[in-house]
Amino acid sequence: MRKGIHPEYRPVVFRDRAAGYAFLTRSTMTSEKTIEWEDGRTYPVVDVEISNVSHPFYTGTARVLDTAGRVERFERRYGKQG
Repeated sequence: MRKGIHPEYRPVVFRDRAAGYAFLTRSTMTSEKTIEWEDGRTYPVVDVEISNVSHPFYTGTARVLDTAGRVERFERRYGKQG
């Protein structure tokens, strides 16, 4: 790697505010906010809107829309024109 062109890669805490869940990983993201982690060290914290803990797909609360039923209902209501 060329020196001086890459951002610093360091430990960062990502916090899902909706679920109250946080995890420590490495990233190039920066933040002015900090948090004291379980190991006693202070890390920058990045707040995120959604994570695997609160995402409907991963939690099993995703809803599937019945698009075929909607098309059939539209054709019944307004008649199929062809």
